[in-house]
Amino acid sequence: MDLAHRIRQERETRDWSLTQLAEQSGVSRSMIHKIETGASSPTAEVLVRIAAAFDMTMSVLIARAEGRGGRLTRAASQLQWQDPATGYVRRQLSPADSHPLELTHIDLPAGAEVPMPAGSYAFLSQLIWVISGELTFVEGPMTHVLQAGDCLQLGPPQDCAFCNRGDDLCRYIVALSKH
Repeated sequence: MDLAHRIRQERETRDWSLTQLAEQSGVSRSMIHKIETGASSPTAEVLVRIAAAFDMTMSVLIARAEGRGGRLTRAASQLQWQDPATGYVRRQLSPADSHPLELTHIDLPAGAEVPMPAGSYAFLSQLIWVISGELTFVEGPMTHVLQAGDCLQLGPPQDCAFCNRGDDLCRYIVALSKH
């Protein structure tokens, strides 16, 4: 996957400088430069901020980096991405660039926490469905503890965090609907 090249391409297509992307995303200019040059790998939080600045989801940005499209996504070719900081693994189940609904499978290791800023989901509606383990979802001032089979519809955009405070892997599906 060539995220570095795709991020630079998206930025240049918009005729943005590094400084402009930094202002739009809330990610430092130096971090964006490191990502674009391949000197650093983005975390999930950084990647979602950059994608939101481009008015797209992280799934769409990753799919475009892979040059993937079309209506069918075979299990063997579903895009996977791992957060270098937490070990969080996301697998894009649905074709990411061709439908207003996205389905993403997440494996969240024990002890991991993945924060997501409110601005990155301002244009989305979300559902979280826990497959196995326990997910603690912090949504602004509210904390939801979800068990296997539980499904949560997110409220208005707020800073949030996906937390696995247990000892076992937590698996869940995120369904995103674009407004």
